[in-house]
Amino acid sequence: MRIVIVGGVAAGLSAALQARRADPSAEITVLEKGKRISYGACGLPYLLEGRVASIDQLVVHPPAYFEKEHNVRIRTQCEVVAIEHARREAVLASGERVRYERLVWAAGARPARISREPRVFRLHTAEDALRLVEFLDTRRPRTAAVVGGGYIGLEAATALRARGLRVRLYHDSTTLLHREDPWLSKLVAARLEECGVDLRLNEPAHPDSLDADLVIDSTGLRPNIEILAEAGASLGRTGALAVSEHMETSLHGVYAAGDCCEARHIVSGRGVWIPLGTTANRMGRVAGANAAGRRQRFEGVAGTSIVRVAGLAVAVTGFSQQQARREGFSPVEAVVEGRERARYFFGRTIHVQLVADRNNCRLLGAAVIGDNGVLARINTAAAALSARMDVEVFAELDLAYAPPYSTVTDPLMAAARRLLRLLDH
Repeated sequence: MRIVIVGGVAAGLSAALQARRADPSAEITVLEKGKRISYGACGLPYLLEGRVASIDQLVVHPPAYFEKEHNVRIRTQCEVVAIEHARREAVLASGERVRYERLVWAAGARPARISREPRVFRLHTAEDALRLVEFLDTRRPRTAAVVGGGYIGLEAATALRARGLRVRLYHDSTTLLHREDPWLSKLVAARLEECGVDLRLNEPAHPDSLDADLVIDSTGLRPNIEILAEAGASLGRTGALAVSEHMETSLHGVYAAGDCCEARHIVSGRGVWIPLGTTANRMGRVAGANAAGRRQRFEGVAGTSIVRVAGLAVAVTGFSQQQARREGFSPVEAVVEGRERARYFFGRTIHVQLVADRNNCRLLGAAVIGDNGVLARINTAAAALSARMDVEVFAELDLAYAPPYSTVTDPLMAAARRLLRLLDH
């Protein structure tokens, strides 16, 4: 079996390792258009901030690990420009043709907008981050503008403030982090302003026209689907590649994984495009195993994520009330404020939101915001979504308690009980 994988970061390398486990005799080649493979792109804001000393610290495994330990051939700086599926060939920019029997397309996504201005940067690849750090170290800018109020924009603003720059952040909406929760955006905005970010909500801006020493454009991503679409692969409702539960595209023997393709949302059952590293790894494992002959299923996503904004942890899973309503549910939400641990253990404020469907009390989503104690609570809510749990069952979960770690009535349970009252249960 000759398996070719396009993309050498999260999804692609997860696919390669799983394909090798499924078929020890397969010939597996990874084609990566960049210079680097297997690095943690989620750590790039911390490289910018200075918490990570060098890009090498973000490398998970060097090429030799895959080649010597797993017999996977790694080819960097190999850009695929066409797929001729009838001939089972990937065409490289050099003109070389690479034959395959099974193909895994893990080409990721790219920034939605490209600027030629030398002071306008992105924070998408390792090379982007290295260019930005060099600019900061050599040019010593004093002011920065960030365009975009998603994860990268807020992390970039935090990192630049930590380096001492005056930062102004422009966002074309009144809500942040793509969540449409006014209460959440209010808390995040307050923390940003507290750390000195000049926040301009509902104020669209073009990066090339802003008055700042440097500009970071974080206005979103687009899935890299054009080459496979030209080869005949179908697109889904979001414009990303459509895949089956086995991660196979409409082209027989061609699989896709990561930021280039859709996933099934475990709450709505519909296709969604949520580009996250954790999702890419999970998708890659299933795509690689199936490309090598297995028959595994990808169960779907809830969009569970957590981000640090000026020291504040913001975590979400499933749908907000507004998102749930658009998906056809009858959502009810409860938002509570509590402490993440006992007051006499210096417990800090934590905010919890739970969303449920009025018709059947099923949990639809959650959000947790605080300085501490956020991760475990959002993961508990994510597990409940995967189990299709209703609020009555969730409210009776047997959670651990000790004063250094929680309050006797956990804020999650307080939110669940309030939600039950709103649902008249």
